[in-house]
Amino acid sequence: MGRKILIIEDDALLGEVLKNKLQGQGFEVTWEEDGGEGFKRIGEIKPDLILLDILLPTLNGYEILEKKNAEEDIKDIPVIVISNSGQPVEIKRILNLGVKDYLVKAQFDPSEVMDKVLSYLGSEIDEGAEQGQFLEGKHVLVVEDDQFLSDLLIQKLEAEGAHVSHVTNGRETLSFLESENPDIIILDIVLPQMDGYEILDAIKNNEATNSIPVLFLSN
Repeated sequence: MGRKILIIEDDALLGEVLKNKLQGQGFEVTWEEDGGEGFKRIGEIKPDLILLDILLPTLNGYEILEKKNAEEDIKDIPVIVISNSGQPVEIKRILNLGVKDYLVKAQFDPSEVMDKVLSYLGSEIDEGAEQGQFLEGKHVLVVEDDQFLSDLLIQKLEAEGAHVSHVTNGRETLSFLESENPDIIILDIVLPQMDGYEILDAIKNNEATNSIPVLFLSN
Protein backbone atom coordinates (compact mmCIF):
# COMPACT_ATOMS: atom_id res chain seq x y z
CA MET A 1 0.00 0.00 0.00
CA GLY A 2 1.33 3.46 -0.89
CA ARG A 3 1.92 6.29 1.54
CA LYS A 4 -1.20 8.17 2.63
CA ILE A 5 -2.22 11.60 1.37
CA LEU A 6 -5.25 13.53 2.60
CA ILE A 7 -6.75 16.13 0.22
CA ILE A 8 -9.01 18.75 1.83
CA GLU A 9 -10.44 20.65 -1.13
CA ASP A 10 -14.03 21.71 -1.95
CA ASP A 11 -13.48 22.29 -5.68
CA ALA A 12 -14.79 19.04 -7.18
CA LEU A 13 -12.82 19.27 -10.42
CA LEU A 14 -9.53 20.09 -8.72
CA GLY A 15 -10.06 17.46 -6.06
CA GLU A 16 -10.73 14.80 -8.68
CA VAL A 17 -7.65 15.76 -10.71
CA LEU A 18 -5.42 15.65 -7.63
CA LYS A 19 -6.87 12.35 -6.44
CA ASN A 20 -6.44 10.63 -9.81
CA LYS A 21 -2.93 12.01 -10.32
CA LEU A 22 -1.74 10.89 -6.90
CA GLN A 23 -3.39 7.47 -7.07
CA GLY A 24 -1.68 6.96 -10.41
CA GLN A 25 1.65 7.37 -8.62
CA GLY A 26 0.84 4.69 -6.07
CA PHE A 27 -0.34 6.86 -3.17
CA GLU A 28 -3.30 5.97 -0.96
CA VAL A 29 -5.55 9.03 -1.27
CA THR A 30 -8.41 10.26 0.91
CA TRP A 31 -10.38 13.31 -0.26
CA GLU A 32 -12.69 15.48 1.86
CA GLU A 33 -14.57 18.54 0.60
CA ASP A 34 -15.56 19.93 4.01
CA GLY A 35 -13.03 21.53 6.36
CA GLY A 36 -14.55 20.09 9.52
CA GLU A 37 -14.68 16.58 8.11
CA GLY A 38 -11.18 17.01 6.72
CA PHE A 39 -9.81 17.88 10.15
CA LYS A 40 -11.46 14.78 11.66
CA ARG A 41 -9.84 12.64 9.00
CA ILE A 42 -6.37 13.94 9.91
CA GLY A 43 -6.70 12.35 13.34
CA GLU A 44 -8.34 9.18 12.02
CA ILE A 45 -5.94 8.21 9.24
CA LYS A 46 -2.73 10.05 10.27
CA PRO A 47 -1.74 10.83 6.64
CA ASP A 48 1.88 11.21 5.57
CA LEU A 49 1.02 14.49 3.80
CA ILE A 50 -1.94 16.89 3.61
CA LEU A 51 -2.96 18.97 0.59
CA LEU A 52 -5.07 21.76 2.09
CA ASP A 53 -7.30 24.40 0.52
CA ILE A 54 -7.76 27.68 2.42
CA LEU A 55 -11.36 28.59 1.57
CA LEU A 56 -13.48 25.70 2.85
CA PRO A 57 -16.91 25.17 4.42
CA THR A 58 -17.23 24.60 8.21
CA LEU A 59 -13.51 25.15 8.96
CA ASN A 60 -11.21 27.15 6.73
CA GLY A 61 -7.59 26.21 6.09
CA TYR A 62 -6.18 28.60 8.69
CA GLU A 63 -8.47 27.15 11.38
CA ILE A 64 -7.50 23.61 10.42
CA LEU A 65 -3.80 24.49 10.67
CA GLU A 66 -4.26 26.15 14.07
CA LYS A 67 -6.20 23.16 15.44
CA LYS A 68 -3.70 20.71 13.94
CA ASN A 69 -0.74 22.55 15.48
CA ALA A 70 -2.38 22.30 18.90
CA GLU A 71 -2.57 18.49 18.83
CA GLU A 72 0.67 16.66 19.61
CA ASP A 73 -0.03 13.51 17.58
CA ILE A 74 -0.73 15.30 14.29
CA LYS A 75 1.10 18.64 14.48
CA ASP A 76 4.18 17.39 12.60
CA ILE A 77 2.31 16.04 9.56
CA PRO A 78 3.57 18.11 6.60
CA VAL A 79 1.07 20.33 4.76
CA ILE A 80 1.09 21.79 1.26
CA VAL A 81 -1.48 24.57 0.89
CA ILE A 82 -3.55 25.06 -2.25
CA SER A 83 -4.44 28.76 -2.26
CA ASN A 84 -6.63 31.10 -4.28
CA SER A 85 -4.12 33.88 -3.70
CA GLY A 86 -0.38 34.37 -3.98
CA GLN A 87 -0.42 37.60 -1.97
CA PRO A 88 2.62 37.99 0.34
CA VAL A 89 0.45 38.58 3.41
CA GLU A 90 -1.36 35.28 2.88
CA ILE A 91 1.82 33.35 2.09
CA LYS A 92 3.50 34.77 5.20
CA ARG A 93 0.57 33.70 7.38
CA ILE A 94 0.62 30.23 5.83
CA LEU A 95 4.34 29.78 6.43
CA ASN A 96 4.05 31.05 10.01
CA LEU A 97 1.57 28.24 10.63
CA GLY A 98 4.22 25.69 9.69
CA VAL A 99 3.15 24.89 6.13
CA LYS A 100 5.89 23.23 4.06
CA ASP A 101 4.92 24.65 0.67
CA TYR A 102 2.06 26.20 -1.29
CA LEU A 103 0.39 26.22 -4.71
CA VAL A 104 -1.62 29.03 -6.27
CA LYS A 105 -4.79 27.80 -7.99
CA ALA A 106 -4.54 30.37 -10.78
CA GLN A 107 -1.19 28.80 -11.71
CA PHE A 108 -2.25 25.21 -11.03
CA ASP A 109 -0.21 22.57 -12.82
CA PRO A 110 -0.70 18.88 -11.92
CA SER A 111 2.96 18.19 -12.71
CA GLU A 112 4.04 20.84 -10.19
CA VAL A 113 1.82 19.20 -7.58
CA MET A 114 3.55 15.88 -8.20
CA ASP A 115 7.00 17.46 -8.01
CA LYS A 116 6.17 18.98 -4.63
CA VAL A 117 4.58 15.81 -3.25
CA LEU A 118 7.46 13.63 -4.42
CA SER A 119 10.01 16.04 -3.00
CA TYR A 120 8.52 15.41 0.48
CA LEU A 121 7.42 11.81 0.27
CA GLY A 122 9.00 10.11 -2.71
CA SER A 123 7.10 7.52 -4.70
CA GLU A 124 7.03 3.77 -4.97
CA ILE A 125 7.90 4.01 -8.66
CA ASP A 126 11.63 4.07 -9.38
CA GLU A 127 11.85 7.45 -11.03
CA GLY A 128 9.89 9.07 -8.20
CA ALA A 129 12.76 8.74 -5.77
CA GLU A 130 14.91 10.89 -8.05
CA GLN A 131 12.43 13.73 -8.35
CA GLY A 132 13.05 16.88 -6.35
CA GLN A 133 16.77 16.11 -6.02
CA PHE A 134 18.14 17.90 -9.11
CA LEU A 135 19.18 20.93 -7.01
CA GLU A 136 21.09 18.87 -4.47
CA GLY A 137 24.51 20.47 -3.99
CA LYS A 138 23.99 23.13 -6.66
CA HIS A 139 25.09 26.72 -6.04
CA VAL A 140 22.32 29.24 -6.78
CA LEU A 141 22.81 33.00 -6.73
CA VAL A 142 19.62 34.95 -5.96
CA VAL A 143 19.68 38.62 -7.00
CA GLU A 144 16.59 40.15 -5.38
CA ASP A 145 16.08 43.31 -3.30
CA ASP A 146 12.66 42.39 -1.90
CA GLN A 147 13.38 40.83 1.51
CA PHE A 148 10.20 38.79 1.76
CA LEU A 149 10.52 37.33 -1.73
CA SER A 150 14.23 36.58 -1.34
CA ASP A 151 13.58 34.83 2.00
CA LEU A 152 10.90 32.72 0.34
CA LEU A 153 13.14 31.80 -2.60
CA ILE A 154 16.04 30.89 -0.34
CA GLN A 155 13.81 28.74 1.87
CA LYS A 156 12.44 26.81 -1.13
CA LEU A 157 15.84 26.36 -2.79
CA GLU A 158 17.58 25.25 0.39
CA ALA A 159 14.76 22.77 1.02
CA GLU A 160 15.77 21.15 -2.30
CA GLY A 161 19.37 20.85 -1.13
CA ALA A 162 20.83 23.84 -2.97
CA HIS A 163 23.56 26.11 -1.61
CA VAL A 164 22.16 29.64 -1.94
CA SER A 165 23.93 32.99 -2.04
CA HIS A 166 21.98 36.25 -1.98
CA VAL A 167 22.77 39.79 -3.16
CA THR A 168 20.46 42.78 -3.54
CA ASN A 169 21.87 44.98 -6.33
CA GLY A 170 24.00 45.09 -9.46
CA ARG A 171 27.29 46.09 -7.88
CA GLU A 172 27.04 43.29 -5.33
CA THR A 173 26.25 40.84 -8.14
CA LEU A 174 29.27 41.72 -10.27
CA SER A 175 31.55 41.82 -7.23
CA PHE A 176 30.29 38.38 -6.14
CA LEU A 177 30.93 36.92 -9.62
CA GLU A 178 34.54 38.03 -9.54
CA SER A 179 35.27 35.26 -7.04
CA GLU A 180 32.34 32.84 -7.31
CA ASN A 181 30.91 30.82 -10.19
CA PRO A 182 27.35 29.70 -9.32
CA ASP A 183 25.53 26.99 -11.26
CA ILE A 184 22.61 29.33 -12.00
CA ILE A 185 21.56 32.92 -11.29
CA ILE A 186 18.00 33.96 -10.43
CA LEU A 187 17.88 37.62 -11.40
CA ASP A 188 15.24 40.22 -10.59
CA ILE A 189 14.65 42.88 -13.26
CA VAL A 190 13.74 45.90 -11.11
CA LEU A 191 16.78 46.57 -8.91
CA PRO A 192 18.62 49.58 -7.47
CA GLN A 193 21.80 50.91 -9.16
CA MET A 194 21.57 48.59 -12.19
CA ASP A 195 18.46 46.88 -13.51
CA GLY A 196 18.37 43.22 -14.46
CA TYR A 197 18.98 43.89 -18.17
CA GLU A 198 22.18 45.80 -17.41
CA ILE A 199 23.38 43.07 -15.05
CA LEU A 200 22.60 40.43 -17.67
CA ASP A 201 24.57 42.36 -20.30
CA ALA A 202 27.56 42.53 -17.96
CA ILE A 203 27.33 38.79 -17.21
CA LYS A 204 27.05 37.76 -20.86
CA ASN A 205 29.82 40.11 -22.03
CA ASN A 206 32.30 38.61 -19.57
CA GLU A 207 34.02 35.41 -20.73
CA ALA A 208 34.34 34.24 -17.12
CA THR A 209 30.58 34.35 -16.52
CA ASN A 210 28.83 34.19 -19.92
CA SER A 211 28.16 30.44 -19.67
CA ILE A 212 26.23 30.72 -16.38
CA PRO A 213 22.50 30.22 -17.03
CA VAL A 214 20.30 33.10 -15.86
CA LEU A 215 16.63 32.92 -14.91
CA PHE A 216 14.81 36.28 -15.00
CA LEU A 217 12.39 37.03 -12.17
CA SER A 218 9.86 39.65 -13.28
CA ASN A 219 6.85 41.50 -11.90
